[in-house]
Amino acid sequence: MKGKLTTHVLDVSIGRPASGVLVELVHVGPNVENEIIASFHTNEDGRLNHPLLEGEQMKLGIYELLFYVGDYYRSRGAATENPSFLDCVPVRFGISEPDSHYHVPLLISPGGYSTYRGS
Repeated sequence: MKGKLTTHVLDVSIGRPASGVLVELVHVGPNVENEIIASFHTNEDGRLNHPLLEGEQMKLGIYELLFYVGDYYRSRGAATENPSFLDCVPVRFGISEPDSHYHVPLLISPGGYSTYRGS
């Protein structure tokens, strides 16, 4: 299998990659106990140094990426509310083709976010 799962985080409020964001990958589903299977921080380019999953690790199922954007904004001194409006952004998605590349980017600002299936 050649599939892989990647992500990156862009901070649209400053027009730059978001470095230092904690990203956790959770495998969820009816036959799976929710468990964190990977945990990384984004690098200076807002990406991870390695795929979250690749090759034989890619399996059919439901997954969730947890992006700790509240911590990111607090570390930059950009959090203006206590508690922050956004703290942990969950993105739940399915892998139906384990041989494919799944790229799940996150665009963030202190007051909102968006995501899509990238390439």
